[in-house]
Amino acid sequence: MSDSNGTDNKKGVSRREFLKSSALSSLALGPLLLGGCSTAASKNSFKQRGEAKNIIFMVSDGMSAGTLNMADLLKRRHQGSTTNWLDLYNSERNFHRGLMDMASLNSPVTDSAAASSSWGCGNRINNGAVNVGPNGEQYTPINKIFSEAGKRTGLVTTTRLTHATPAGFSANVADRGSEDEIARQYLEQAYDVMLGGGKRHFRADDREDGNNLIAGFEAKDYHIA
Repeated sequence: MSDSNGTDNKKGVSRREFLKSSALSSLALGPLLLGGCSTAASKNSFKQRGEAKNIIFMVSDGMSAGTLNMADLLKRRHQGSTTNWLDLYNSERNFHRGLMDMASLNSPVTDSAAASSSWGCGNRINNGAVNVGPNGEQYTPINKIFSEAGKRTGLVTTTRLTHATPAGFSANVADRGSEDEIARQYLEQAYDVMLGGGKRHFRADDREDGNNLIAGFEAKDYHIA
């Protein structure tokens, strides 16, 4: 409930202030996600440091521009401060920002497999497939490209290593549920570091084919943590 001045009696925040902060956060997010650099001042102070040596591709699964905006609105409303994400967007650091469209090839709702594959191979993919096109096309994922170019590569995830999201950068399967096959491909590709869950897809006792992939990794001098 609000009084005649538009003040929320419980929180002491006026509707006008809330709507103002909502508009500001939307304006802050919009143009920065669409591209460009930081302010002219930071451009002038930027010093060329040479070519980048490493790439860290961080994926917050399920996060869109709308998620960022709603999280910022909520934090402003309840804590009176902006989120770290928008603080970074508005900082004076010199970096490039862009908006990427990861839409599924066959559905208005994009699943993890289609989204991660579009990042991983640069092509739109049907929901449920991992770097495999609708006619069986096998697209090379980015980790394999870097590995074959002599770069060190890895996967670090809070879910199963064989889940569709990390697999989108490293494997090819027509069905994201083929996690035993994804694990086999990891052994074949021999990426330098793989940290995550999903032991059942690597252990002989749990795999349908009975293959002991853990032993296979040990034979390639991996340290199993």
